[in-house]
Amino acid sequence: MYTPEERRRRDASPWTIVQGILAPLQLLAFLVSLWLVLQFLKTGEGAAAATTSVIVKTAFLYAIMITGAIWEREVFGVWVFAPSFFWEDVVSTVVIALHTAYLYVWLTDALPVREQMLLALLAYSTYVINAAQFFWKLQLAKRDRRVVALETAPMITS
Repeated sequence: MYTPEERRRRDASPWTIVQGILAPLQLLAFLVSLWLVLQFLKTGEGAAAATTSVIVKTAFLYAIMITGAIWEREVFGVWVFAPSFFWEDVVSTVVIALHTAYLYVWLTDALPVREQMLLALLAYSTYVINAAQFFWKLQLAKRDRRVVALETAPMITS
């Protein structure tokens, strides 16, 4: 998944740590927001809390997308669509577009609140797909680390 040089740059980049902090915070914001949005859709109450939670989740998304692009530039030499993360970046583009569409309809009142929340759920469904992609890549990176460790370990002979 990473060349030895890319792995070195990844491990040396402070943006790796930033991504490692932002990802679980965004996941937490997502889970809270999902619950609030579903509660609103179920009861018709709590529109302000649900709306605020979607905006907070979207802010985390923008932060992780911007810092992720910086990270990708440091590790792979491109801002986005590095071959190792091409499909994750494609889906991320859809995720950010849907979250941005939510912000637009919220700011302009282009849709009633219920439909805004349905748009948020659509955005969240793509976020879940994208999060699964990145979780899978994290698992591959862990496997890659184990393989590299085994390959570089001294051989013990009897």
